[in-house]
Amino acid sequence: MPLTLHLGADDLTRCRFAISPMCQTHEALRMLRRPARHGYHQVWLRRLRRTLAGLDLSPLWLFVPRAGGYTPDFLGAPPDEPYPSIDDELARMRATDPALARAEMVRSLAGTPGLAESPQGRAALDDPAQAVRRLADLTELAWHALIAPDWPRHRAVLAADIAHRSRQAADGGLDALLAGLHPGIGWAGHRLTLHMYTDHADAQRPDGRGILLMPSVFVWPDVVSGFARPWQPTVIYPARGMGRLHATSAPQPPAALARLLGQRRAALLADLRVPASTTELAARHGLAPSTVSSHLAALHTAGLLGARRQGYYVLYERTALGDRLAAGA
Repeated sequence: MPLTLHLGADDLTRCRFAISPMCQTHEALRMLRRPARHGYHQVWLRRLRRTLAGLDLSPLWLFVPRAGGYTPDFLGAPPDEPYPSIDDELARMRATDPALARAEMVRSLAGTPGLAESPQGRAALDDPAQAVRRLADLTELAWHALIAPDWPRHRAVLAADIAHRSRQAADGGLDALLAGLHPGIGWAGHRLTLHMYTDHADAQRPDGRGILLMPSVFVWPDVVSGFARPWQPTVIYPARGMGRLHATSAPQPPAALARLLGQRRAALLADLRVPASTTELAARHGLAPSTVSSHLAALHTAGLLGARRQGYYVLYERTALGDRLAAGA
């Protein structure tokens, strides 16, 4: 039987989204261990080949099984706020109760016969506080080496997914939102069914705390759930638009669009298939940020772009009119 989560009224009213740099980092590490997830990331993997060869993440790999299995939740815990910073998440990880960390490490190591009795396994379980510090340091290293250079682009894709699904909920209610998350997720009669999981007696059940939904650029083709107490019930699903994540250059606009708007404004409009900041667009188009800002302002005034603040950034995205113009051209 698949894993079925029964959502009560309190769970539905507390359904929320979040973007977590920590969770993205650990989903990237899981992706590295699982070739079935590599499909959309070949360009990224080739680009980072030398970086990966120079990273010694062996203490982390101890808790990231190659063929599935349980990874300790404190390594990528569901965030308490919608847009936490990586610094805040690392601080939270370093503050993990050693007893909780040990219990989760025991569960993770038990999935591989003999791993708990290995020198590395015994060292982690004998001093869980030290293990937490070491794993947090390695997570910080992995963040800076693997994720931070591309984080503005990752964040934009994740934010675009949340914006799309929020519009789904506004237009069709939570039924439209939950039914459209992923082909491996079913929604009917207040039951969220994760077909990729097998139900088991100790699976965490929603109990009024709500469900946290997190898009990820690294989890495809899987859906991730199974966070144990005390963490909030969470579903991590593949983000829309992740297939365009690793494009290294801006797309060329159609000639008709360039004649209408001018080459630079047309190029910016064509590029904004997912939200982006002025800084990102300036880097991709080889323009000064002030020049990009001026063009974006003109497109915004014309009703072709919307702008919204997310944390420290202002993200620009095409409006429905902008989408129709770009597609029609």
